[in-house]
Amino acid sequence: EEQNLWSTPHDVTHTEADDDRVLYNMIVVRNQLDKDSEEWQKLNYDIYTLRQTRKEVRSRWKHILEDLGFQKEADSLLSVTKLSIISDSQNMSKARDILLKLSEETNIFPTSWELSERYLFVVDRLIALDAAEEFFRMASTAYPKQPGGDRGHESHRTPQC
Repeated sequence: EEQNLWSTPHDVTHTEADDDRVLYNMIVVRNQLDKDSEEWQKLNYDIYTLRQTRKEVRSRWKHILEDLGFQKEADSLLSVTKLSIISDSQNMSKARDILLKLSEETNIFPTSWELSERYLFVVDRLIALDAAEEFFRMASTAYPKQPGGDRGHESHRTPQC
């Protein structure tokens, strides 16, 4: 399981992305509350739900990477740290486009998902490996957009960078 930033805050190999900060802030607020309170229980549930959602998204990506033939490399392709860099700055635009296309045309991300910067790095790596288009094709097959889905209002969202 991927370690959380707040478990070892001085470890430079951990990402500090917006979604990490949201989760961290929820944990900080929860820890200041009385465990018997309704507010604590609600926050605890929200934290659990967010963690489960993140695990599910990661699992979906890993499944497709393994199906693409990256069985041994899937975990390292999904590992994004503070030290991660975009391989080619010209790929950033293409990576954003593919990530948005994945969000809009597949169900690889849940409905309520805020696009995460970490997946820009993963898509960039796939572009460098000339596997991004095939990844999209497989994601479209494995996680097709449901007809009449409720994600239409989110189509103009951009990844947080």
